[in-house]
Amino acid sequence: MNPVVDYLRISTIDRCNFRCVYCMPEEADLDYVLTPEMMTREEIATLVREVFSPLGFSRFRLTGGEPLLRPDIVEIVADIAALPTTRDLAITTNAFFLEKKAAALYEAGLRRINISLDSLDPATFDRIINNRGRSRWQQTWNGILEAHRLGFDPLKINVVVIPGVNEAEVLDLAELTIARNWHVRFIEFMPIGNADLFGDRGWVPSEELRDRIRAKWGLEASQVTGAGPADIFRIPGAQGTLGFISQMSECFCDRCNRVRLSANGWLRPCLLNETGQIDLKTRLRAGDSLGELRRRVGELLALKPEINFKQRESGTSGMAYSQTMSQIGG
Repeated sequence: MNPVVDYLRISTIDRCNFRCVYCMPEEADLDYVLTPEMMTREEIATLVREVFSPLGFSRFRLTGGEPLLRPDIVEIVADIAALPTTRDLAITTNAFFLEKKAAALYEAGLRRINISLDSLDPATFDRIINNRGRSRWQQTWNGILEAHRLGFDPLKINVVVIPGVNEAEVLDLAELTIARNWHVRFIEFMPIGNADLFGDRGWVPSEELRDRIRAKWGLEASQVTGAGPADIFRIPGAQGTLGFISQMSECFCDRCNRVRLSANGWLRPCLLNETGQIDLKTRLRAGDSLGELRRRVGELLALKPEINFKQRESGTSGMAYSQTMSQIGG
């Protein structure tokens, strides 16, 4: 049985102040969405309230690029949080601007947050985000601490594990969950727009990471709000949890309950498959009725079980992904 699709990831902006090597390759010639082509706050609110909520969507995540770059991000959070049909609202951020914006986001109704932090070592961190100036690690860490102080729960730390770069830090990152109610999630690198970035083995299998952690502390099955595709474990006695997102070694397409809305209004059924995508923003601006938009989205949802990441390996015709992770919204 296919899962009920009730989760919408909304990319609010395709720009980012970091240029992470796995997300935005250095050689990539990115064609950013111009501001007039980006969905406005009002358009996002209309689509969520009048199109997605009536179709049963109740879970929403705001992404980027870096969503905190958007000047009206607090207002967008407030719009969605205020809807009676919203059961869950979260945001994914690199935390660089979070120390200053966390309180306003919390007051607007945000309670869940995912933060990208691929290294506890400032030099490695700056290498991964491709930073050549003053280190950005401390300001990022300060943002995480502020979110913790304010009570965001669950507070999740997303780590893309890169062989030979941050792979040796897995135990140190896992240890963050012992004394704090933090939830560290290890993510296998996905080859989107940069498949050859790390050579033949660009990702580390989750089971290998679990074996390392299990050998030091042990592991037990656990759970956390908004686990999504992650398999959740806990170090015995730890306050937080460990999640493993294994899209390369342990495909989870059969559990997928989400679709994605890009910053310029394209609705896509799968992170790695653009088949069947709909340009909702253009249709909304052209005057299509909200009923017509709901009908089109409903048709796409009916097709979703056949449009997935598995087709990448089987070579199914029509499979396409032409953008980097930063442009898609992750």
